[in-house]
Amino acid sequence: MKATIERAAFFKSLNHVQSVVERRNTIPILSNILIQASGASLSLTATDLDVEVIEKSDVSLMEDGAFTVPAHTLHDIVRKLPEGAQIQLDYHDEEARLTLSAGRSRFQLPCLPAEDFPALSVEDLTTQFDVPSQDLMRLIDQTKFAISTEETRYYLNGIYLHAQTDGAASLLRAVATDGHRLARVQLPLPSGAADMPGVIVPRKAILELRRLLDDAGDAVHVSVSEAKIRFDVEGTILTSKLIDGTFPDYSRVIPVDNDKVLNVEGHDLAQAVDRVATISTEKSRAIKLSLEDGRITLAVNNPESGSASEELSVDYTAPAMEIGFNSKYLLDILGQINGGVAKFVFADASSPTIISDAEDEEGRALFVLMPMRV
Repeated sequence: MKATIERAAFFKSLNHVQSVVERRNTIPILSNILIQASGASLSLTATDLDVEVIEKSDVSLMEDGAFTVPAHTLHDIVRKLPEGAQIQLDYHDEEARLTLSAGRSRFQLPCLPAEDFPALSVEDLTTQFDVPSQDLMRLIDQTKFAISTEETRYYLNGIYLHAQTDGAASLLRAVATDGHRLARVQLPLPSGAADMPGVIVPRKAILELRRLLDDAGDAVHVSVSEAKIRFDVEGTILTSKLIDGTFPDYSRVIPVDNDKVLNVEGHDLAQAVDRVATISTEKSRAIKLSLEDGRITLAVNNPESGSASEELSVDYTAPAMEIGFNSKYLLDILGQINGGVAKFVFADASSPTIISDAEDEEGRALFVLMPMRV
């Protein structure tokens, strides 16, 4: 195979695919990316057997061919080449080596046969629909922080994506929870998604998709089956296995009887929480909120590090109460409040609290935070 490709285009494609490849692999071929050249197109494929990314680039091609090459080594080489460089790729079957040339730089890399590279089998992806890329980005950004990292509860290690009917509204919902906090974000159900099965998209696929969305156009084409999901982002194809498990009934976690309402400037509260939490212990990160008429007091008392408190003026007229939260979890949620005012709805010191954007009249994003003893 012989081909010439511009450095910026090649580097962009490598950026999209190489992050799927694990740094440490017991199977050598999984450390490589598959490069296939045909016509005027260069196709790059990377997989870890659970997630697969395929991207195509335009090239000046002299000879067709296919081979696999170490992903991270190739990425580092191209990253360090000068802007505007023209890269020549020359692969010879008999030597199983790729020669990469750019200007006065020349590299030779060992290759493995293309026929040894595993392909992620894809059955019929029966449900297909388009989602505006900005909406999909918002779904991910406002839920990914709540994905559990506990391997024992593997069914929480992703985002639960499903169609939902709420009254007269048909919705596409994304939900994530780790048992301490829950994020639920929704948007109008795209055309074609009504028969979509409820699926749990694993964390790695979510993070890879989010990277691709930075370069996305207006819409992303989504294809879903019971076992796999595929995203077509501007011609870059990401396919992932789904988590084989049952997501818990999250609606039971969302309280309906909370009646104590607090409205506060989200940015001001986040800064105050961050300052006061400096004193909190690394393990619990506990912070106490004392609510009374028109005022909230944040306090941390750490026998080893000292104490801290800060007072804010707020809109609160319900009976006085005290409640404790993990300051990191609270900051994660406040970081998702895009409007100015955060709305808290409490029941008591031991019950889940609902947090939302006070300016989000459509209820697109809702967060639930479990309290802790302080």
